[in-house]
Amino acid sequence: MGKDAQLNSIEWTELIFEGKNQAYGAFYLRRTSWRRHVLALLIMVSFTIVVALVPFLAETVKKTREYLGGVDTQVELTTIKEAPEIPKEVIKTEPEAPPPPPLKSSIKFTPPVITEDDKVQDDEQMASQDKLSETKLTISIANVVGDDDNPNAVDIAELEQHKVITENEQPFMAVEQMPQFPGGEKALRKYLAEQVRYPAIAAENNIQGRVVIRFVVGKDGSVDRIEVLQGIDRVCDEEAMRVVRTMPKWIPGRHNGRAVPVVYTVPIVFMLQ
Repeated sequence: MGKDAQLNSIEWTELIFEGKNQAYGAFYLRRTSWRRHVLALLIMVSFTIVVALVPFLAETVKKTREYLGGVDTQVELTTIKEAPEIPKEVIKTEPEAPPPPPLKSSIKFTPPVITEDDKVQDDEQMASQDKLSETKLTISIANVVGDDDNPNAVDIAELEQHKVITENEQPFMAVEQMPQFPGGEKALRKYLAEQVRYPAIAAENNIQGRVVIRFVVGKDGSVDRIEVLQGIDRVCDEEAMRVVRTMPKWIPGRHNGRAVPVVYTVPIVFMLQ
C-alpha cells in the first residue's frame, strides 16, 4: 500500500475489516466517520463567525437607537377658531302641518262574516240593509260624527292615508253602494222615455221587444264600455246604445268608502202603441 493512502478512505476501511464481520457496527461507524467530521467542522466554523459578528451587530443596534432617539419632533399647537353663529332668521324650520280638514258624517259598512255571537265586537256589528237604505249619511270606512253643515267637509275615505290606489282596476259587479242615475230610478225611466226614438224601419216591420244594455259606470260617474247584452234588431240595438251613450254622469258606486267602477245593466223596451 502506498504512503498516500488516506486513513478515512473507504479502501482503507475495507482493508482493515477484510476477512472480518463487516455487519458489526464498528465497520459502519468507521466507514461513515468522514461525514461526521465534515459536519462538525461546518458547525464550528459557523459558530465562530456568529461569535465574531456579535460585537459588530451590537454596535450597529446601539448607533441606530442613538440616532432615532436624537430626533426631536416638534408639534405646534394652534387655536381653533369658533364657528360663527348662524343668525336665527337664516335657520330654516319645517313648516307646520296644516290642520286636518273637517269630516262628513258617515256610517261604516261592515262586510258580513260568519262567526260566533260572543266573538262579535260592538264596533264590528253589521248595519242592516234597511238602515243603510234609510240613512242619509255617506256609507264609508268608519262611523264618523262630522260637520255636515260645513261645505268643505270631506269623506274620511278621501283622505290620503285612507285612499287605496289601484292601477287598471277591474269593474265590480256588485258593491255596497250601487251607482245611481241623477234623481234615481224614476228619473232614469223618464230620461229613457223622452230620449228613445223608435226607428221607423223597426216600426214598419212591427219589431218590438226589450234591448238589454250593459255598461260600466266609472269612478267619476262617466258611462263607458257600452255593449248589447240582449238585442232584438240592429236598428233598435243601435238606438238603445245611442241613448245610453248620451246619458249624463251618474253618481258613482262606492265600496269600502271609495268610488269604484261598477258594471250596470239597463233594459230599454221598444213597444208600438
